[in-house]
Amino acid sequence: MGHAPISEIIKQMTLEEKASIIAGTGMRFQGHGTVIGEADGRVPGAAGNTMSLNRFGIPGTVLSDGPAGVRIDPFHKGDSTKSYYATAWPVGTLLASSWDTSLVKKVGVAFGNEIKEYGVDVILAPGMNIQRNPLNGRNFEYFSEDPYVSGYMAAAMVNGIQSNGVGTSIKHFAANNEETNRNSISAIISERALREIYLRGFEIAVRRAQPLTVMSSYNKINGTYTSESNDLLTKILRDEWGFKGMVMTDWFGGKDPVAQMKAGNDLLEPGTPRQQQAIIDAVKNGTLDVKVLDQNVERVLLYILKTPSFKKYQYSSTPDLNAHAATSRQAAADGMVLLKNRNAALPLNKGLKVALFGVASYKTITGGTGSGEVNVAYVVSIEEGLSHAGYLVDQSLKTKYITQIQEDLKAHPKKMLTLGTPRLVPEPELTGDEIVRAAEQNDIAILTISRNAGEGADRKVADFNLSGSEKEQLKTIENLFHVEDKKLIVVLNIGGVIETASWKYDADAILLAWQPGLEGGNAVADVLSGAVDPSGKLAQTFPVKYEDVPSAKYFPGTPADHPAEVVYQEGIYVGYRYYNTFGVKTAYPFGYGLSYTKFAYSNLKLSSITFNKKLTAAVTITNTGKVAGKEVVQLYVSAPHVGLDKPSEELKAFGKTGLLKPGESQTITLTLNPKDLASFNTDASAWIADAGKYEVKIGASSEDIKLVKSFTLAKTLTVEKDHKALAPQVTIDELKK
Repeated sequence: MGHAPISEIIKQMTLEEKASIIAGTGMRFQGHGTVIGEADGRVPGAAGNTMSLNRFGIPGTVLSDGPAGVRIDPFHKGDSTKSYYATAWPVGTLLASSWDTSLVKKVGVAFGNEIKEYGVDVILAPGMNIQRNPLNGRNFEYFSEDPYVSGYMAAAMVNGIQSNGVGTSIKHFAANNEETNRNSISAIISERALREIYLRGFEIAVRRAQPLTVMSSYNKINGTYTSESNDLLTKILRDEWGFKGMVMTDWFGGKDPVAQMKAGNDLLEPGTPRQQQAIIDAVKNGTLDVKVLDQNVERVLLYILKTPSFKKYQYSSTPDLNAHAATSRQAAADGMVLLKNRNAALPLNKGLKVALFGVASYKTITGGTGSGEVNVAYVVSIEEGLSHAGYLVDQSLKTKYITQIQEDLKAHPKKMLTLGTPRLVPEPELTGDEIVRAAEQNDIAILTISRNAGEGADRKVADFNLSGSEKEQLKTIENLFHVEDKKLIVVLNIGGVIETASWKYDADAILLAWQPGLEGGNAVADVLSGAVDPSGKLAQTFPVKYEDVPSAKYFPGTPADHPAEVVYQEGIYVGYRYYNTFGVKTAYPFGYGLSYTKFAYSNLKLSSITFNKKLTAAVTITNTGKVAGKEVVQLYVSAPHVGLDKPSEELKAFGKTGLLKPGESQTITLTLNPKDLASFNTDASAWIADAGKYEVKIGASSEDIKLVKSFTLAKTLTVEKDHKALAPQVTIDELKK
């Protein structure tokens, strides 16, 4: 294929060859019907691959999970001498909490090297669905409730990974916002909510990073499978956004291979003989124009041309895992969020004696389950991280927890790829006497609260809330340590948002560590000790209670026992757009995060008081505290309301300072483009910016606005005219203010 142009090859290909190249090579099934991909044996454990056609010199290519690291088998059959462990990076939610696109790109560069050196052509990542509801089991893989954060984080990750000459597959396109009945559920969404919330992030990623591939999702949108939607995959993705690459299905996604070809879904994964036959039959009986199939084939071949496999790259199978672990540790520490720090309980003095509570302190959760899991050589627990940093962990508590973990592992051995709700080791029973002894003999209590979820199941409200026994234990530890005038630090080792409002007053400090990858324990210790100043901020809102979530009434859909559809009645009011606009109190707002130092915001300057093509806002950030730190700066816009309901403000740009020493300042300049002022007008199928006064709000969070300046747009601007696409077939009674 290196010599003949693709059009010539397609002319020479038989119909059977065309039908084989657009479907992967299938799968072998292992164990309990679990799906394990086999990419022509080269990379055991890879999720799937594409067919080779030897007579044209077309090699097979290798596709591997997943968003938090390369998910491949750690050992090859019959050879225990060489391992193929990969780095578990911090989960997407944690990376987004860094609000640092250069950091995320740096992770991507290291991740891409590992992908390439393990012989993989495309990583099935990043996951970038909007966190519509905190109960989605896969939220850990995703970045944010906000499309700008999601889009810019995904673009940074794609640019980093693809700088290595390997490909990405941004997923799951689109509106795959729950695991419940994910293969059949129809998401009923207005055109405006789709455009502004659920598609916008993908659009930013496509325009800023040109991922090699896009993965269509399992669900339907307004009654049509996404993989069978020409509106989504051709009109919007290619015609409007200028996507140049290949679209693949999620594994066994969609139903009708002929409709998938017509929609512009080029590659069917993992590929079945039935799909190939259906396409051959459709061309023969005239229901599929061979020109349509030829275009799908061309896109698959163009993809193959760009891969390391085609270029015969000699991969080493020995990426620099030590260097990558250091990058993972740095990223983890930079994305952790300090939620509370009463009377400067943190950072901890060196050498303290620590009473360490919670199973996850000793068996720290690196990431969620399913295709987002990673096989790692080791995990640094919080206990090990604290010990490495010179803290003295109470040995009798440690023995109690380690015994519990070991006995549980004997009773419930670890399975390979698991779908559904993962099992957590139950907390051991602690007596009052044990806690009293711990309080007398140690300087401080640290309690880790953990949650895990993953592919194939959504969380329950009971998982969002703390259990009775968790609250009781927290209260007991707090009381018994406070009697001794000692503090309680809570670490949250969780993959999704939980309830905090009912218990946060009991803790002296709360560190949100998310699921921090294989170096997690070291990263937690870096932040608790003050070696790293916490600079993460929330990329999703922590509501006071689950019932406050705008989609709570509609999630996961109807009928309740087996949802066939889910109506997005909250419309554009997702996350902070809802809480701010409707004045609903939050536990911790979007964009919030504390530091060990303080920052002053000053000198907001707009490049103009009238908008013309673009506008910049410059703001000076000064470290007015006592330690070095970084600050995330958020730019929100309030737009005039002319006929269209709009959120009170929306994030339109963000930046992060470098490490500022005490007294040091940095000016951050953020840019607004015409589309940043516009809302999607359904009647006009266009993005329209209304004439009038716009406010630029510079905030330390969505609720903590520091500086405000306004500019005007002299006349109404039609920024972009789009196709009429993905229209709902029913009237949606959408939330209005």
